[in-house]
Order: sequence, then C-alpha cells, then structure tokens
Amino acid sequence: MKAVDKSVRQSVSLPAKTAIQVRTMAKSRRVSATRMMVELIESGIESEKRRQQEFFELAERFRKEKDPEAAARLGDQLGRMVFGG
Repeated sequence: MKAVDKSVRQSVSLPAKTAIQVRTMAKSRRVSATRMMVELIESGIESEKRRQQEFFELAERFRKEKDPEAAARLGDQLGRMVFGG
C-alpha cells in the first residue's frame, strides 16, 4: 500500500509582483494559487537537485582531467556555475 504524503501548513509572504504572477499562472492553468505554488516549489527543488548533480559531475571530470587545456576549460565552467557569468 502506498503511503499518503502528509501535508504541512506553511505560511509564506510573497512580494506583490510574485503573488500576482502566481495567481495569473494558476488562473491560466485552472488550478488554485496554492496548487500553483506547490508545483513551482517542486519544480524548483528538482531543478536545484539537477544543478547540483551537474556540478558534482563536472567537478569529478575536472578532478580526473589530465590535459591542462581541457582542465582549464572545465575549471572555467565550474567557475561560471559557482559565480555566474
């Protein structure tokens, strides 16, 4: 039998512009603003997990790289991931 996810009530304050965007998105998808926020949060969590995985894979490739030029390129990519750019 599948366990049912327990909901936890959480109060958040959103900037007015963000709240308007959430309500607009919810209306266009015909879901509640709460459901829209849940979907956006879940999407953001998955995105962050993917970004972390990509970072660790790139760091491992950098660590194993023997060619100095390739290592420099990988180091530049790592720097952009960490510091933006």
